[in-house]
Amino acid sequence: MSTLAELVRARTDLASADLEHLQRLVAEWQLVADLSFSDLVLWARTADGAWLAVAHMRPTTGPTAHPTDVVGEELAESPRLARAWTEGRATAGATPALGSSITVRQETVPVRRTGSVIAVLSRDTNAAVVRVPSPLELAYLSSAGELLQMVAEGAFPFPGYDPDPEHSPRVGDGLLRLDRTGHVVYASPNALSACRRLGLTGDLLGVHLGQTIAGLAAAPGRLDEPRGSAALAAALRFREPRDSDVEARGAVVLLRVLPLVPAGEPRGALVLLRDVTEVRRRDRQIMGKDATIREIHHRVKNNLQTVAALLRMQARRMDDPAAQQALEESVRRVTSIAVVHETLSLALDEVVEFDQIADRVLAMCAEVAATGTRVPIRREGSFGRLAAEVATPLAMVLTELVQNAVEHAYPEGSGGIEVLVERDDAELRLEVLDEGAGLPPDFDLAASTRLGLQIVRTLVVGELGGSLEMASRIPAGTRAAVSVPLRLAAEGV
Repeated sequence: MSTLAELVRARTDLASADLEHLQRLVAEWQLVADLSFSDLVLWARTADGAWLAVAHMRPTTGPTAHPTDVVGEELAESPRLARAWTEGRATAGATPALGSSITVRQETVPVRRTGSVIAVLSRDTNAAVVRVPSPLELAYLSSAGELLQMVAEGAFPFPGYDPDPEHSPRVGDGLLRLDRTGHVVYASPNALSACRRLGLTGDLLGVHLGQTIAGLAAAPGRLDEPRGSAALAAALRFREPRDSDVEARGAVVLLRVLPLVPAGEPRGALVLLRDVTEVRRRDRQIMGKDATIREIHHRVKNNLQTVAALLRMQARRMDDPAAQQALEESVRRVTSIAVVHETLSLALDEVVEFDQIADRVLAMCAEVAATGTRVPIRREGSFGRLAAEVATPLAMVLTELVQNAVEHAYPEGSGGIEVLVERDDAELRLEVLDEGAGLPPDFDLAASTRLGLQIVRTLVVGELGGSLEMASRIPAGTRAAVSVPLRLAAEGV
């Protein structure tokens, strides 16, 4: 099944801005389908003049008019779609559903952007369903008609407004209809239930919703005015959609306020309500756990820095050069881990930008303890974002490989080191290159007893599930190559 973007780009001459407008419409049109009790089908004109169904939405409030999906269906000609396109106004009539014996009542609405019609929206209602004209149905249909008029005028969807599709309230969660002064003229049963949880009693019809919500400020334990009243006032005054939480009596209700301005005339607003008490409670728990995890990383970093400082003090007291060097290597290893935890203590999740960690590790390794000079180290390429379980061992691997090159390729501090990084969706590749003396002729990585290489091999192969290679370069120098598979789900990227 092709997506809206794929169909539009492959079969039509619409510009990128037109496609973006259609994508925003499709992101919002579940609301219109539910208010209409109808399927919505978006038709685009192909480059050869045919009509192509590029998107389809069914209502959750009634039966569908199209049991099978119609996306990708093509009509060589359609007088009703053509009339909406050329005349720029809605048309209505009855027609058989595509691929079905169901008869549908079809209303075609031009989709306009910056004054030009770019597509046609078809509202298809199952004609076999007879509805009683209840207050709910009348309120829903009138609201849907005003939104569709705004679609035809280019005023809906609202530019620059991107609701959260996962948590945004829907028609079935609760709906209030306000007049242009902010008074309630219709309240669905689910909307009344949500308001009862906030402590609003009595009939809402005829009450000023903003003032009523503002009155919740007097509830025990509340010192500020609920933000919902400000969102209502802003939507009615500035004709801009607003989302806001209202919290009272331990309950949290999310309001989504959509101004209705068909023909540029303000007619009030739709207010969608959803009880998000449990969602917000879980959000607070997650935020609390995240804060605790960051505090743990901060304390681990402090403890590691303390250990590094103690080892550094002990190294200064040692008379044996070999023991002093071993302690200094331990300081670098502990410090490289501390750098990762310091970065994690500032992150909002367990994912870090590894480039800043790598640069700090390289700066630390550039110092040659024996001579007091610095070895220039150049990094090329980006590590990108890495999960903590990858970043910590990789920081130690980078430290060991670079420090190995500094000490053994340039014992006097004369020369440079290159760190090359490449990554794609599946793999991270790291190379550490120097132009020193190279490896001994009989060098065997698997049999090497050097602690640093044993640490690298254990981390790369055992912990990261990657591979490690070391070889001499021609004409001179050493190449250490690390390949690490990336598990994107674990990285959160």
